Amino acid sequence: MKIKSSFSVILFLLFFTSFINGQNIDKNFVEPPREFSVMPFWFWNDTLKADEILRQIKDFDDHGVYGFVIHPRMGLPIGMDFLSEEMLSLMKVAIEEAERRNMKVILYDEGSYPSGSCEGQVVAKNPAHAARGLAKIDLETGEKPVLEDGWNLVTVLQRPNGKQMAVVEQPSNGHIRGIHWVDEAKGKEDLPPAGDILNPEAVSSFIELVYDRFADNFKPYFGKTVLAVFTDEPDPLGRGSKRGIVPGNKKLLPQINKILGYDFTPYFSDLWYEDHENWEQHRKDYHRAIAICLEENYYGRLSKWCESHGIALTGHPAGSMDLGAQKYFQIPGQDLVWRYVEPGEKALNGQHSTMAKNASSAMVHLNRRRNSNELYGAYGHNLTYDEMVWLANWCFVRGQNLLYPHAFYYSIRGARYDERPPDVGPHAKWWSNYKGYADACRRLSWLNTDSRQVCEIAVLGDANWLPDRSAKVFFQNQKDFNYLELTHLINDATVDKSGVHIAGMNYKAVILDGLQIIPDNIKPILNKLAENDQLIIFKDSPFISTFPKAKVAQTGAELNAETEKLIQPDIFLSPSSENIRYRHVIKEGVHYYILFNEQETSVTTKISVPVKGNQWWLDEFTAKATLAQKGQKITFQPHELKLLMVKEN
Repeated sequence: MKIKSSFSVILFLLFFTSFINGQNIDKNFVEPPREFSVMPFWFWNDTLKADEILRQIKDFDDHGVYGFVIHPRMGLPIGMDFLSEEMLSLMKVAIEEAERRNMKVILYDEGSYPSGSCEGQVVAKNPAHAARGLAKIDLETGEKPVLEDGWNLVTVLQRPNGKQMAVVEQPSNGHIRGIHWVDEAKGKEDLPPAGDILNPEAVSSFIELVYDRFADNFKPYFGKTVLAVFTDEPDPLGRGSKRGIVPGNKKLLPQINKILGYDFTPYFSDLWYEDHENWEQHRKDYHRAIAICLEENYYGRLSKWCESHGIALTGHPAGSMDLGAQKYFQIPGQDLVWRYVEPGEKALNGQHSTMAKNASSAMVHLNRRRNSNELYGAYGHNLTYDEMVWLANWCFVRGQNLLYPHAFYYSIRGARYDERPPDVGPHAKWWSNYKGYADACRRLSWLNTDSRQVCEIAVLGDANWLPDRSAKVFFQNQKDFNYLELTHLINDATVDKSGVHIAGMNYKAVILDGLQIIPDNIKPILNKLAENDQLIIFKDSPFISTFPKAKVAQTGAELNAETEKLIQPDIFLSPSSENIRYRHVIKEGVHYYILFNEQETSVTTKISVPVKGNQWWLDEFTAKATLAQKGQKITFQPHELKLLMVKEN
């Protein structure tokens, strides 16, 4: 009788715990809406058949994948051109099936990449719209430049050393990767010519050939089943352009001069030589101006088209640090490929370590709902399931909430198997267990969407450069931050004694680290922050004397200490650990802490947070909750993510 009684008590406690946990977990965490699914690149890379398209979509659905990016890719049969009537009809088959299954679709704007060519159709329509650039011709005294057909003389100038040179505009000979093999056995690819995406007329042609064609065929699905159009790492010169050529053309010079506020013509030689005292500044100025021209002439045009048609522009710029271009994406994004990031040093160091925070910071400051990452591309056949999960968690703990796995292959026949591998979907050895990964990603994407980030640190960046040194310090000390592009300080932020206010964020600590250029109209704002004790600057900054009242840090430890004088720590680890990354969001009044052991050694520590209330550990793979015991030491296995939920009393 006593055994029965004890057994009944245990059953009751199990039921009670399960009931209490069930009452406390948001039902949308348990089963998030399908819009938060991973949306893989789906390589259409072989002879396409409607019944096979339907079969693969069902297979996606069965494995927890509720959306996809239709990506025409190397391996399509010769004769099926990008956006031919046959291809468009098969796209419609896929879109209609997605609609029937409550799945989402993103359209890809090129065949195959980088964007802006329509698989060479822009140039076929008008050869003058091929990608162009600027080159130099060194001249002897009195010599005149010899121009080939299609070249335009920009200027002839005398260098400071007395030598003469000409600057000419000419075709870059750049190309894109196409969708056909000329010789599959030898891996010889069709290489369509790249379009001149700095030229508004060429961009108009691209829009007409691609975007308008999408609207003509799929407009009833826009904003419902079709969420966005993906533009992929546009390059003004194209791939494989002539050596020594730089982006630009003669017609752009007035736009460049307007952006820079001075006539760049006398300084053209600084693009190739170190002629003038400020040659490095001139070179940076020029490339900054070209980036802005690309934003205005390409990204801005596509963004307006998408907005006017009720869908989003998604995808990513060419560079991991390209923050300025994100303003034109309704879904800012980045590109995690070629093993740019891996466990270890690459996770925290170098330009690519900034990309996830680049996109998520843009989402916050631009009041966007989502931000994305195209990940796993060209990570190789040696990519493991554990690495796949690690890379996703690397993105999530940095605030990303839409993943485009690269890629699900329609076919792995022949050379397709080795075309920017691996297949991370149906042909992967982990496909039978994929749903657990897909569900976990869906829950973490839901968590990072429509939630409020708890963060009081802004790290200043430029349109095309972001510091990784200060970022590393904050990651290793569990202090969340966002990258703040300098232009926000004059365009849409306010500064007062309590800090920088933008898009619902209040930054009490602003970090100036590594920037070499600060526009004059921003310096008074930074001085105001310094006077309010809110600006921290590294001692090696060239602006150390410009902001004499700023707090100065010489080392990472000093930066961390100075920051703690301005903000209250949001989480405490005892003992401390540099392994653990952290993100704290509030969603519908509930606090969630994403904690990720990014390194390959285990960590045992006691975790405490200032928020008072009941705590649960949530499992992102199963949605199960375990009541947390306050003050208990927790062990993080290598590369383990843990999710702590706190409901305030």
